Amino acid sequence: MRVPISWLREYVDVAAEATPEDVLASFLSVGFEEEDIHRFEIFGPVVVGQVLEITPEPQKNGKTINWCQVDVGEANGGIRGIVCGAHNFAVGDKIVATLPGSVLPGPFPIAARKTYGHVSDGMIASARELGLGDEHDGIIVLSTLGLDPEVGADAISLLHLDDVAVEINVTPDRGYAFSLRGLAREYSHATGAEFRDPAERDFAELQPGSGFSTTVDDKNPIRGAVGASEFVTRVVRDVDPSRPTPPWMIARLALAGMRSLGILIDITNYVMLELGNPIHGYDLDKLQGDITVRRAQQGERMTTLDGQDRELHVEDLLITDDSGPIGMAGVMGGGTTEMSDSTRNVLIEAATFDPVTIARTARRHKLPSEASKRFERGVDPLVPFAAARRVADLLVELAGGTLTDEGGALFAEVFIADIELPAGFTQSVVGVDYSDDEIVSALQTIGAEVTPESDGWRVNPPSWRPDLTDKWTLVEEIARIHGLDRIPSVLPTPPSGRGYTALQLGRKRVADALAASGFVETSAFPFTTAELNDLHGSASGEHLPSIRLANPIDGHVPDLRRSLLPALLQTAHRNISRGIVDLAIFETGSVFTPAEGVEYGTDFIPPLGERPSDETLAALNAGIPPQPRLLSVLLTGNITPRQPGRAAEHADLSDALDAVRVIGVAAGVEIDVAQTQRAALHPGRAGSLSVGGEEIGYVGELHPQVSDDADLPGRAVVLELDLDRLLTLAGGRVVAESLSTFPAATQDVSLVVGIDVPASEVRAALRDGAGDLLESVRLVDDYRGEGLGEGQKSLSFALRFRADDRTLTAAEATEAKLAGVAAATERFGASIRD
Repeated sequence: MRVPISWLREYVDVAAEATPEDVLASFLSVGFEEEDIHRFEIFGPVVVGQVLEITPEPQKNGKTINWCQVDVGEANGGIRGIVCGAHNFAVGDKIVATLPGSVLPGPFPIAARKTYGHVSDGMIASARELGLGDEHDGIIVLSTLGLDPEVGADAISLLHLDDVAVEINVTPDRGYAFSLRGLAREYSHATGAEFRDPAERDFAELQPGSGFSTTVDDKNPIRGAVGASEFVTRVVRDVDPSRPTPPWMIARLALAGMRSLGILIDITNYVMLELGNPIHGYDLDKLQGDITVRRAQQGERMTTLDGQDRELHVEDLLITDDSGPIGMAGVMGGGTTEMSDSTRNVLIEAATFDPVTIARTARRHKLPSEASKRFERGVDPLVPFAAARRVADLLVELAGGTLTDEGGALFAEVFIADIELPAGFTQSVVGVDYSDDEIVSALQTIGAEVTPESDGWRVNPPSWRPDLTDKWTLVEEIARIHGLDRIPSVLPTPPSGRGYTALQLGRKRVADALAASGFVETSAFPFTTAELNDLHGSASGEHLPSIRLANPIDGHVPDLRRSLLPALLQTAHRNISRGIVDLAIFETGSVFTPAEGVEYGTDFIPPLGERPSDETLAALNAGIPPQPRLLSVLLTGNITPRQPGRAAEHADLSDALDAVRVIGVAAGVEIDVAQTQRAALHPGRAGSLSVGGEEIGYVGELHPQVSDDADLPGRAVVLELDLDRLLTLAGGRVVAESLSTFPAATQDVSLVVGIDVPASEVRAALRDGAGDLLESVRLVDDYRGEGLGEGQKSLSFALRFRADDRTLTAAEATEAKLAGVAAATERFGASIRD
């Protein structure tokens, strides 16, 4: 909301020496964030000039310019020659002359310059050049604004271009702050300055007469709320729409972010900004019969003020007469009753509409407006009478109209529920020891009525604060009024048993370990295609059920992902296209794995405004597919860059296996790798990942065709595993093993087995047979070639033995090794290679 300071001063005392920054600081102290400061940005000699002579001069390009002699006053150099391309002025007219040395918004410095064969000693300004509007076809003739100043007078102060506005951010719950009335009250709260309510008038003079019938016929209320609770009409006759809008009003509207559209519309906009109640004016002579407020009928249409023919929804609230819809209530008026240059009699409408109705209509038709912005946040239900009379008074004063007794009023009783505020509650929430007097004074300052009770207070909020609904919002107001700087910064003591769960800690450990190993975590949207789900989400690429979105953000990726790899491939491609070719990235996130034949989702929407029951929550959860949390890694390019004396090393399967080991150590579990086949991986370079015999994922090199389809140059290696299942199998906490003080005994063994026997299973047999003395077993060689029989391979393992209570002898280590070999022989027919 932009607040012109001259306008603010009309309703609250702002110190003469207060700067815009001071005003913003005051608003900040009561909870309104500062946004900007707005000025007309006009400097230098901008004065009133009088045209003494006009010489039209046709040009070769077909344009005619005027060589003018303009009197700008003796103090400003007397008569100056100025070139002007406009033609809407005559000799004797008084205009705005911007002289050399002045600066207009842009910035656009003015200097004497040669143009069209003359030296133009300044410029005659239009409204757009001064920042007062969009009009640029002609220059400003001061007589059309009702002004007849002295020649040479300062035009900046004459046109109120020396005013300044501060802009603050208004949060959605504070609709009252979208008005000068509301913000002047807030400035009073911040500074203690006297506030003068522009809506405070004698109730008798606000009452319209009779003669114009208004009916609310709402047969389809939303949430039981009638569409219009107040609807006030007043009639002003014999207005003159050709009268100029006063410069002070044009300047204030411009600073507030609105352009001048003629005196009749300017007045309604001015009062909306002043009191916060949107106003609509109708050309009374275009109305056909009385007004009825009702919901739209099926298939009904209307043309709004923007010229668009719109199909209406049955929930839309309309203003109608005997001809049909003449306005979309609280959003935009209709074209058939629009005020224009021919309007002579005006019907003023000031109303209170249901916020939900207006919000839904504005969003449904994509018609956000200054009016809907205020109605959907809630306007003061007691202000429509004052707003209608204020518009009528300005139409009489500025447009020459005559206020009549005609009009009508529909006024529902305004009921504002009391709020119980227990004694001591404010102190317990805020942490400040407020006295009872401070609590009561703060609530009374914001306009609430406070009644003492035995255990606290009963508080009746003011009509303009629909956001005050419970004791928590009252506490916020007390803290705000007495200064948020009084609230101490105290680090709360967490209750025991809270904090990260074991699963969350495990996820964090794994992510931290990968990051420490040089991997970069990425994040992507969970959308993909059914084809990519089939390729990466299954071992063989067979069709799997996918969740397809009813309203996808991007129609090219309408399905929810079953794997994280498609997004990692897309991230890699994007980085490579920007020159980052060496990548080690990972992502953790949920995937969606619906079961075959199960229908997910529900058409049931629980009612708003209340917490769903446990049964309702259970039904909603039943409509959600399983969402396991996976971890995926991708490496491509060089794992080690080229260095002096050392060639670059391209990422390969061994690097992916290193990442598997990093994950296993962080999770506190050993991950076994066995050869496997997957549709998306190279047929000879793929492995399954398992813990305790349960498969949890896979690792391998991408199939060359998959890499080509993803536009990846060279090879890429990946791994993907079920992170939550891994951490569950690991058992939660990682417990550090104690270190033995006794030395290790190392031995090697080479076993000949069938070429189809997985090395991981031979390793497991050695580990099981060797018993507790075996500390580690590691595959160091896989030989296939001369000296072995057909269909055989030799697997060499390095074994390390250690006891906790003694130094092992070589015989003990050999015995344990042979026990492991015996287990491998029994399971796979392994023999020791000579």
